[in-house]
Amino acid sequence: MKKILIILSLLALGFSNLLAQGPPPNPPGEASNGGTNGPISGSGAPIGNGIEVLLVLSAGFAAKKTYDSKNKEL
Repeated sequence: MKKILIILSLLALGFSNLLAQGPPPNPPGEASNGGTNGPISGSGAPIGNGIEVLLVLSAGFAAKKTYDSKNKEL
């Protein structure tokens, strides 16, 4: 009985830490409506140039793999 009481008290002490936390913060305001925490100018990061670079590199990689597989000695 003493072991069960110790285990239950340790579990209660461990989980009381979770109950003592405050609620999550409010979401950031809309930047166009005068909010202070919204995104600055635009809706996110520009990804156009990154996609172009990714496509060029993947095309080069595919071309090299194709060239290597055709010129591979048997």
